[in-house]
Amino acid sequence: MDKIKVIITGATGMVGEGVLIECLQNEKVAEVLIVNRRHYDLTDPKLKELIVPDFMDLEKYKAELSGYDACFYCAGVSSIGMKEDKYTAITYDTTLYFAKTVLALNPNMVFTFVTGRATDSTEAGRSMWARVKGKTENALMKLGFRGQYNFRPGYMKGFKEQKNIKGIFKVFGFFYERLFPRDTLSLQEVGRAMINLTFNGSAKQVLEVKDIKELAK
Repeated sequence: MDKIKVIITGATGMVGEGVLIECLQNEKVAEVLIVNRRHYDLTDPKLKELIVPDFMDLEKYKAELSGYDACFYCAGVSSIGMKEDKYTAITYDTTLYFAKTVLALNPNMVFTFVTGRATDSTEAGRSMWARVKGKTENALMKLGFRGQYNFRPGYMKGFKEQKNIKGIFKVFGFFYERLFPRDTLSLQEVGRAMINLTFNGSAKQVLEVKDIKELAK
């Protein structure tokens, strides 16, 4: 396998957009399909877009989702102000349904899921979002992908050309990067690590900041 074809979700958000830019710039990637609920305004010879209003209804899109080597699942929402059942529906139910669908269509696929630092693998802690993320990670690891990896990044620096980075993150990141350099990643590193995992795999399925940095080299 010289080059790969990848699916990316969440390209209209900060993480997904950064991973997308790295994939478009990376010579190891031949084709990118972004699966979004709304249009992402970008043209590139490698890029295809599939608009899916409801990620829990993929039956009509099976042909478009077939023929891929990897899925970089970067879609997600903040848990702030959200009840656990609603957050679970989006973070767990939707992710698992999407993962099961693309696995059935692409049995040799690698699936990478972006979670967050302090995700709770025990599913029993006090933090609601961490429990739900942990439950999602645990379920994904059991599905039978050729490789399934869960990224737990800290603060992530974006590309200069990104559209979806709020000003507060740019200001916060300036100070955070200097105070906590070991906890800071670039989205270039995140995307590159995902690509390298597709080719080379890893003994670890849950990847912290230092692991992602190493995989990006």
